Amino acid sequence: MSLTRRQLLASAGAAAMASTIAKPAIAAKDPIQVGYLPALTGPSSSTGIGINRGIELAVKEINDAGGIDGRQIEMITRDTQSDPTKAVNGAAELTRGQKVSVVFGPVNSGESLAVVPLLARTNTPQVHPCWVDTLIDAQKYPMCFRNAPTNQQIGGAANRYVVDVLKKKKVAVISDTTGYGTASVNAYVPMLKTIGAEVVYQGNVDAANPDLKPELLRMQSSGAEAIMPWSVNAGFLSRIINTRGQLAWDVPIVGQTTLGSGQTKDLLEKPEYWGKVYPNNFRPVCYAAGGKLTDRTMEFLGRLKSAKIEMGDTLLWWIALGYDSPRMIAQAMKAVGAEPDKLVDYLNQLKGFPGVYGDITFTKDQHNGYPDNEVVMVEANSLNNGAFNLAPGYSA
Repeated sequence: MSLTRRQLLASAGAAAMASTIAKPAIAAKDPIQVGYLPALTGPSSSTGIGINRGIELAVKEINDAGGIDGRQIEMITRDTQSDPTKAVNGAAELTRGQKVSVVFGPVNSGESLAVVPLLARTNTPQVHPCWVDTLIDAQKYPMCFRNAPTNQQIGGAANRYVVDVLKKKKVAVISDTTGYGTASVNAYVPMLKTIGAEVVYQGNVDAANPDLKPELLRMQSSGAEAIMPWSVNAGFLSRIINTRGQLAWDVPIVGQTTLGSGQTKDLLEKPEYWGKVYPNNFRPVCYAAGGKLTDRTMEFLGRLKSAKIEMGDTLLWWIALGYDSPRMIAQAMKAVGAEPDKLVDYLNQLKGFPGVYGDITFTKDQHNGYPDNEVVMVEANSLNNGAFNLAPGYSA
């Protein structure tokens, strides 16, 4: 049956109206944009490279399972290149240009020190894993949350291990000149003195310095019984370990988690130099007695292997932290949507989020979410699948 001109116009108008009505439904399926500020290149990139592998796996799993109410998560990534200025530029672009719902990162404290105040001024929710204490303040930065330990937790575990377990009283503390390194030395030296240690050497050294022998000779002549380095730079840390080996100086090295990374291992002149090196790590991703990991961690490790994710050059906790972070953000968005205020309200009441890296809890007044008793020390030379045996002196 043929249509009249009036019927054709009416039909076209109905179609146009239907198209107009359908647009919001299509828009509702647009991706949810999450800002992401990792250091994937530059001297402090070892952390970011590991975290990024976990991020990618988690986002793929979330999206393959249907995303958030049918909307895919899209990580809008800006490589900070281990540079605070580039981190600030990336954060500005994410909030002003991309208008993301939330930002994860930066993943290094030196960059976060510059970025946290900027994101606070733009009222952007932020989750980061950086340890420097001043980066979290629920009153000053009410939209910023830390899903990792504080410097007080990290330094406390390392300092107690040196003084109470190894029974060393004369300590050399060294860091690089980054914001993280400087803040760590400033935090840990007073903590050491409080528990009865004598800090016989204290220094901040350029991480690019190719020759650390003069620094270690100063430590040795001062009577140091332990070296405590604080840096995420694998090259800097490997030079400390190599120089101790060259000097045949049999003192323990206790400190930053990157001491145990595969990147540090690959830069050692001799495998035996990794002996008596005790980095920070975290109980949920460490081997207990008998070489056992928790069921949750074993299941995660199996999925990493199935996905053919490289672990030999990084640390399991970095991958686990990266994996947990978008999952925690996605859980909040599934519950309350992507509006900033609602996300913050949700996180303010988060209790026991079951992460592979650790269970995270926040309150309105406490935005540090990692439990104290999960911060441990490990044996660097026990590295296997990114995980470690607990250091001597720890119970399983």
